[in-house]
Amino acid sequence: MKKLLRFLVLFLLVGILLMLGMGLALGLYYRNHFPVNTWINGVYCTGKTLEQVNRELSQKTDVPAAVIVGMDGRDGQLDLRRAEGRADYTAVLVRYLYKNAFLLWAENLREPVREELEADSYVYDRDKLREDFEELDIISEARKTDPGVRLIRSVRGYELQDGNTAHLDVEQAFAYLEECLSRGECHVDLADGNCYTALEDSEYDEHVRMIWERLQEYTDRSIVYDMGTEDIPLSADILCDFLDVGKDALPVPAAGGGLVLNEGKIRAWLEGLAQTYNTVGTELEFHATRGDVVKVKYETYGTELDVETETAYLTKVLSGSGGTEEDRHVPAYLHQGYVRGLDDIGGTYIEVDMTEQHMYYYVDGELALDTDVVTGCTGLRRGTPQGVNFVYAKQRNRILRGPDYASPVKYWMPVRGHVGIHDADWRSRFGGKIYKTDGSHGCINTPPKKMAELYEMVEIGTPVITFY
Repeated sequence: MKKLLRFLVLFLLVGILLMLGMGLALGLYYRNHFPVNTWINGVYCTGKTLEQVNRELSQKTDVPAAVIVGMDGRDGQLDLRRAEGRADYTAVLVRYLYKNAFLLWAENLREPVREELEADSYVYDRDKLREDFEELDIISEARKTDPGVRLIRSVRGYELQDGNTAHLDVEQAFAYLEECLSRGECHVDLADGNCYTALEDSEYDEHVRMIWERLQEYTDRSIVYDMGTEDIPLSADILCDFLDVGKDALPVPAAGGGLVLNEGKIRAWLEGLAQTYNTVGTELEFHATRGDVVKVKYETYGTELDVETETAYLTKVLSGSGGTEEDRHVPAYLHQGYVRGLDDIGGTYIEVDMTEQHMYYYVDGELALDTDVVTGCTGLRRGTPQGVNFVYAKQRNRILRGPDYASPVKYWMPVRGHVGIHDADWRSRFGGKIYKTDGSHGCINTPPKKMAELYEMVEIGTPVITFY
């Protein structure tokens, strides 16, 4: 009996030792192999080594671009795939195995274990990464930026190129990029990595900064030229074109503060504006109601900017020596049309087609009235003059007089000298070819009822286009 008892105890001890040995062996095995029923990020890991799982996870993981942000807010992107970049899960997998496999692998026998892990670093070909890093605009430009402070003329007026306050240490910048990637970070703010150093300003650098401060104040304006249907903001680029520039290509500082203006440059800009908007003395390409395009010269009607007055206005306002700055400025005109803008005829006008002997009145582009008329007698060389004119007055019950006539009319709207639009109750017919042999002395004879309607609708200043 005692022998049997000793045998059972010995058998039990041997069994326990075998089980402990097997457990220890499995534990040691699972220090570098993943236990049964293990899934990580959708990858089946059972029995695989850490290196195998890391490789599969890396192949499955999209590598984001590394964003490098400079102190001025500009950024550049590095495609890590060009540098053979890949996510590295080694460290996080080691921690996972230590915690979940070495001692607790048996827990996986109950049910499958599914984990979601994130890579905590990126690996890459260092030489290729450095090559791409050097080609980034913010890095290549930093290499070209010498110490010192400069003003660069640009489409935004002037820009300050500061090689002193923020001098980029390219070597430190690349080292900081690698440091971030080793932590699994792809957003690299160089200002956080002590990548910039400050250099002492020279006397000339201080001079440039003074001009820059004055430029900021000078261009901090919101003047908009109100041209009617168009607005022309005086952008920083336009304002900087008005400045005197010294031999060093920098704006010239004024003795009492501010910057020196060049009146000739202001005048030149306004002359360019006038060339765009002036119509006085030019020809209008007019789309006639009959369907074709006719060329008609601007006569008494048209737009002409007052360049002298505007030059004085801008010079005073921008120099701060007088005048009132306005957010919206309506320029002064020598001649101003009924409508202001590139199209100074607009949609409201009177059209007199003397070939068709027909008159049209449009309001905002819509036909409001039309009628047959009789214009000046071409047979007696009294034809109504062609041109772009305007209604410059309105009168009731007048007697129109000439060398051989005195004609009372109820409605009179002169458009050019003694030529106007009026009723003609002495006529029973209008239109056709009457004007060739029995036309007027130059005026536009209109049926009385139509003339009464037209007179009530038309405003003084309305353009009148007459043509054959």
